[in-house]
Amino acid sequence: MRKIITIGESVLDTLYRGNQPVKAFVGGRLACAAASLGTMGHTVALVSECATDRVGDLIVDFLERHHVDTHSIDRYTDGNTPVAAIFAGENGERDTIINYRHYPADRFDVIWPRIDENDIVLFGSLYAIDTPQRERLFELVNYAAQRKAILLYLPGFQHGIHYRITRVMPAILENLEIADLVIAHDRDLHDIFPGESAEEAFHNHIEYYADTYLHIAANLDVTMMRRGEKFTATTKKATNLLGWQAGFTAGIIDQLITRDINRDDIQHIESTMWQDIIAKACDIATLCAASDDNTYERPPKS
Repeated sequence: MRKIITIGESVLDTLYRGNQPVKAFVGGRLACAAASLGTMGHTVALVSECATDRVGDLIVDFLERHHVDTHSIDRYTDGNTPVAAIFAGENGERDTIINYRHYPADRFDVIWPRIDENDIVLFGSLYAIDTPQRERLFELVNYAAQRKAILLYLPGFQHGIHYRITRVMPAILENLEIADLVIAHDRDLHDIFPGESAEEAFHNHIEYYADTYLHIAANLDVTMMRRGEKFTATTKKATNLLGWQAGFTAGIIDQLITRDINRDDIQHIESTMWQDIIAKACDIATLCAASDDNTYERPPKS
C-alpha cells in the first residue's frame, strides 16, 4: 500500500472575534491535510515536533483520532508547543495573527519514516525554509527523491511570521526544483513574488523548476499551469480558507493514489484527467471547509 508522508509544523490555532475567544483547533494546512487523508483510509504519517505539554497532547490526540501515524513527531521537553492567536476583522477575514512559541536549542530530532517508490511526500510552509528544520527536512526530501517518491510542495508560510524574502528565496527555489507538483494560494504567491500575477510568477520563476503548478485564486478558483497549457476550474466558494486549502491538498493526493498515478506519470496527465482530479479535490475541499475541525468527514451511508 502506498504511503503518504507529510512534513509540517504542529500548532494550535485560537480564533478571536473582537476580544473574545471563539474556537481552538489544530492548525496548519499540512497537519490538517494529513488528518483528512487518514480519515479517508490512506496510510499517512506526520513528521513534526511539539512539546510534552497539554497542547502537544491535544494535537497528537487529534492526529491519532484521524488515523495519522505520530511516531515521527519529536516530543521535546524544553519548550512549549506553538500557539497562534488569530484575530478576525469585521468581515470575518483574519487581520492579525500573533504567534507564541518557545523551542529548545536542539530541535526536530525526528525518526524518519520508511519511504518507498511512488509514495507521496507532502512538504512546505515554515519547515521548508526555516532553520534548523530546513536542513533536516531537506535531507528527508532528497532521500525521498532518490527513492522515486512523488514530492508535492506547498510554498508560503503562516501569516504573522515575516521573513525577508531574499533571505529564504534560495530555499524556496531549491524546493521548487525538487518538487514534482506545486500547489499555492494567491496570497502565498504574492508574498514570494510580490507584484506578479500568478501567470507571470509561473512563467518567470516556477516553470524553470517544476513543470506542473496548481494555483488557488483568492476566490478559490483553481488554475492548472504547465508549459504550453493552462485551464481554470470554477469552484464553490468558502470562507474557511484553512479547511479548504488543506482539503484540496488532501483531495489531490487522494486522487493520485486512487487513480494509481505514479511519479513518472505526473507530467503526462492529460488535461481532461486533470480537470476531473481537480473537480473531485474541490468537492473534498468544500466538505473540509464546512467541518468543525477543517478535516474530511465521511458522508453518512444512505
